[in-house]
Parts: sequence; C-alpha cells; structure tokens
Amino acid sequence: MRNRRWAFAAVFILQLTWQMIPATAQPIEFKAGIAGPSNSVLAWWMAQAGGFYAQQGLKVELVDAGGNRGLEALQSGKLDVMHRGLSNIVRVNRSGGDLRLIGSLGDKIRFVFFSAPGVKTAADLKGGVVAISDIGAEGDIAVDVALRRLGLSRSDVVIRVVGDSGRNFAAVKSGEAKATMLSEPLTSLAREQGVNALLDLAAEKIPWLFTGIAVEHDATAIRRDQLKRFLRATIEGNYLAFTNEQAAKDVLAKEMKITDPKILDIAYRDYKEQTPLNAELSPKAAENTIAQFPGVSTRLDDYLDASLLDEIGKEGFIASLQQKYRLH
Repeated sequence: MRNRRWAFAAVFILQLTWQMIPATAQPIEFKAGIAGPSNSVLAWWMAQAGGFYAQQGLKVELVDAGGNRGLEALQSGKLDVMHRGLSNIVRVNRSGGDLRLIGSLGDKIRFVFFSAPGVKTAADLKGGVVAISDIGAEGDIAVDVALRRLGLSRSDVVIRVVGDSGRNFAAVKSGEAKATMLSEPLTSLAREQGVNALLDLAAEKIPWLFTGIAVEHDATAIRRDQLKRFLRATIEGNYLAFTNEQAAKDVLAKEMKITDPKILDIAYRDYKEQTPLNAELSPKAAENTIAQFPGVSTRLDDYLDASLLDEIGKEGFIASLQQKYRLH
C-alpha cells in the first residue's frame, strides 16, 4: 500500500512539474505548418484548445502552409515543424535534404481509390487523368501503390495536380479526372453518392507513416527542449481527444467546417482508428513506406528520430497522462 501511495504521489508531482514549465519564462514563439484542414491535425487543435502548448511554455501558431511549400518553409527556417508523411521525408532527403519525423499522427494508409463514371476496370483507367493534391504527397505515393495493384504504372495514366481533396473529388464526379485518392470523411461521402471505389486500401489497414511531425535534423539537437515541449502538448491533445468525444467533435466541426453530424462521427472515428495515442513511430509502417522508393537508404535513422519520444516516456510524462486521463 505504501508503494502505491508513493507511485501516485510521484505521478502527481510530475503533473505539477509539466504544468509549471511556463511560469519561469516568456512563452517561446513556435510555428507549426499544416498542409490543410484534416482530422489528422486534431491532436494539434486539441492541444491548442486545451491550453497544453501554453502549459509547456510555447506560443504555438498553426500555419496553413500547403504541402511541398510547407516543407520548403521548414527547410528555410520559417517553420519549426511541419505536418507531413514519411513519403515526403524520403523524397526530400533523396534530393539532398536532411529531415526527420519525430512523431506520428497517423500510422495506416487512409486512402480509397475512387473512379469516375464508366471507369470500372484498370483498362478503363488507361490514358486518363488521375487527380492528386501535390507531387510526392501521401496521396500521390498511394496512387503508385494502387496502380501496381491494378497492373498499371504511372506511365499508363496522366498524373495531374488538380487541387485539394474536395477539388479532386469534384473532378472525378464531373469526369474531368478518371480517378483520385480520397480519405475520410470524403470517402464515406463518395460512397453515399454512388461513386465507384476502384480499390480500397484503407480497408487493408496497411501500416504506413501516413502523417507525422517533420523537423530539420539539426533541430533535434539545437531546439531539443522546445521540440519535446511541443511533443508533450501534442500527445496530451490526443489523450483529450480520445477521452472527450464531444470536445473533439466540437473542434473538428469548427476547424474542418463540418455541419453534418454523420460526417462528423465518421471523421472522429477515423481519427481514433488511425492515430497512435502516444505519437509512436512504427518501424513496420516506416519500412512499408520506404519500400516504395527503390534505391534509397533503408536505414530508419535516416528518416526518423524516436529519441525525443523515448526521453519523454522515460521522464514519466506518458505515465502521468495515463493516470490523469485514466487510459492505459
């Protein structure tokens, strides 16, 4: 019994310690880029709403930075972190960059390959436009996976950057594009509207570092303390979202401008199914992603840095959250 009392006391002290961080100094300015509103950003939005970044001594500005433009801003020092998947990190590093993922915000392929009216087979897809949001984005890489499954390659179709997911969806419905990759909640909306699902990758739950927290490699040493603060607050954002469904849905509705309760339910459920609670970087998910790039280094350390998460765990922060939110 005495040991249990000591354990609870230790967790309580740790919670007070994390909450007292900002009392000793002015908040640190910190910019985090997103490619656009998505339920995979929910941990960050919840951390803002819950005041967790402020508790960690950070004044975080969430910037809609676009996809590849955001990575350029990260490399030039205009952003401290960027919300991006591992495919992008591999692509940038292959071209001479030096980025790392320090945490995961989604560890499975979320895409379904939808096709336009009359496009029912791989043969129907040949020579047609496949709409994507950005070259090298996770949706673009998932198109490669789908084409191989269908016995095709990129040379068999015309890959075209059309716009965001909503614009790509509209292009497929109108016939402007023959196919596109969609994720929730658009996936469910497309099914409801009778759009043909040519290939459902999401149903396979393939381990994949779909999206995460990208940084410049040297920042893991130069700004290590700031990045750990950001990670702590982000992880607590997940804990709040996982345990307070209504608060999470309120934030999703606001940030993603969702008014349909059914779509809101889908977006929240998808978030919970795809998000690693403690932002863990899955080696298997990383290996599957890197395998899409023949000829690149297969060393996980060239793309991931899990040491910050390891330190956060050893310092007792995760244990304190598990106690606070009653999640184990």
